[in-house]
Amino acid sequence: MAIADLDIKRVAGALGAEVGGVDLAAELDGTTVAAIRQALLDHLVIFFRDQDLTPARFSAFARRFGAPLAYPMIKGLDDHPEIIAVSKLEHERVNFGGVWHSDTTYLERPPMGSLLLARELPPYGGDTLFANQYLAYESLSSGMRRFLDGATGVSSSAKADVSRTREDRIKSDGTEAARKVHLAAHPAVRTHPETGRKALFVNTAHTIRFGDMTEAESAPILTYLFEHQVRPEFTCRFAWRPGSLAFWDNRSTQHNPVNDYHGFRRIMHRITLEGDVPR
Repeated sequence: MAIADLDIKRVAGALGAEVGGVDLAAELDGTTVAAIRQALLDHLVIFFRDQDLTPARFSAFARRFGAPLAYPMIKGLDDHPEIIAVSKLEHERVNFGGVWHSDTTYLERPPMGSLLLARELPPYGGDTLFANQYLAYESLSSGMRRFLDGATGVSSSAKADVSRTREDRIKSDGTEAARKVHLAAHPAVRTHPETGRKALFVNTAHTIRFGDMTEAESAPILTYLFEHQVRPEFTCRFAWRPGSLAFWDNRSTQHNPVNDYHGFRRIMHRITLEGDVPR
């Protein structure tokens, strides 16, 4: 399959593109894999429709882009532990990860990216928002950029806003290490290892303070940044259908699943891919 066979259509001004003309269950050649990876780098999050993927084929596709990373809080599927079920059930009110975030920045090596596949959807709602963190950084004042370029952000897995969104899944599928607190310090602005662009790398779900400041001292600046980095003009919104797959670059985006479908079930399968130490 040649690059020309991919049909790539932008979905918003800030980020996001739908990629057509490819069956992800097939054995993809190197040219096609390279084209998909370039689309990810160009658009930060890419979407595929109408993909019929077994767990084995989903895993095989993900492995063309990196090694799967085990999620520390929740057990994976029995036959495919690299895949976790991201679920909200009919009686639950809180959705998993239902806050703006980059995935697991409390790890020393946060994921390079994540892939999310729709398995069962509510009759309405359950969209996911994405935000471009290159634009979030580039639109800051020169003074704020100078401060952040030398700053470190400390991330914790125990920050209350996101901890609450895991509680239902930890009760049903939690690992033995689910109660362990993970802490990591990363540059508040990271340089993308493939594009060389700078991206804002703090998030409201995990960042608790700057490295050489207290939480109280950090709070006013972080509160501003958390609001700034998800301004509408930095975002796109994806409406899921069964068989839809989203693949996002965790190094340059944030995402937020919208919790607007109480009383209905939403089941997704997720794979995260190993990343590097942010620089």
